[in-house]
Amino acid sequence: MREISVESERWPIAGAFTISRGSKTEAEVVVVTIREDGATGRGECVPYGRYGETVKDVVASIKVVGQSISDGMTRDELQRAMHRGAARNAVDCALWDLEAKLTGEPVWKRAGLGEPQPLTTAYTLSLAEPDIMREAARQAAARPLLKLKLGGDGDDLVRVAAVREGAPNATLIVDANEGWKADDVLPLARELAKLGVALIEQPLPAKEDEALRGIDCPIPLCADESAHGVEGMTRLVGLYQYVNVKLDKTGGLTEALSVLRCAKRRNLKAMVGCMVATSLAMAPAALIAQGAAFVDLDGALLLAKDREHGIRYDGSVMMPPERALWG
Repeated sequence: MREISVESERWPIAGAFTISRGSKTEAEVVVVTIREDGATGRGECVPYGRYGETVKDVVASIKVVGQSISDGMTRDELQRAMHRGAARNAVDCALWDLEAKLTGEPVWKRAGLGEPQPLTTAYTLSLAEPDIMREAARQAAARPLLKLKLGGDGDDLVRVAAVREGAPNATLIVDANEGWKADDVLPLARELAKLGVALIEQPLPAKEDEALRGIDCPIPLCADESAHGVEGMTRLVGLYQYVNVKLDKTGGLTEALSVLRCAKRRNLKAMVGCMVATSLAMAPAALIAQGAAFVDLDGALLLAKDREHGIRYDGSVMMPPERALWG
């Protein structure tokens, strides 16, 4: 007989994490623990208000399927029983972890993936005034890949120029978090190309991104808020060249694997991202990030502290997770 428990946790962020939609000083996560025959599987998710999720609602929806999980619900059954989103992610990842612990076979092998290797992750600079972002870039100048949060307030070019001054050798990704207007995309992109920006993430609100179709953008565009699961993937072709795969959006590792296969068939390149969370949330994402063009799994790096057996980062190089943590 399985036992399932769910709890919410708060993890302080080192400073503050600011994007175009707001700022926060702690990460609120939900952790699912499933025990069976002396083995324990865990999964972590981050409820995201952008998608109408709250900690209270996510915990409640997990409790709704709790009895079915205890009765032996499989991961495939879970996909049909729960909607895509953070709640399903925590349960799905806990089931993967439990299977690995019960069988002694690591998740990467059970999923038909290669053995995980170290990855170079982006490091995020929060949205701030240009001078503050320049100084943050100077402090992170040794990191090879920086991701800048932008605001769509007219100062974004100045911000990127300041970051380029602070970190002249870093590859830059910019993330507007739906903050730009359609008429701004091409003018901004042309100037950002001169500053060596390699990728623009979600420039427009998801409901307005049809304006991107067929434009001759000098920098590749990446769908984030516009991309969730397998459904809707076809629509992204012609709008974006990359898709940001996050487990909290796909509703777990199970669908994320399908999303990556679907994206590949449509010639969409992959970025694997995360929310601000502990290493428990980064671990399953690290498996699917092995073949990604861009990796953005610095969520645990942004915390003031991480959980036990946390992933080891050597600068921006992310080591494979220990099985004591997950998988």
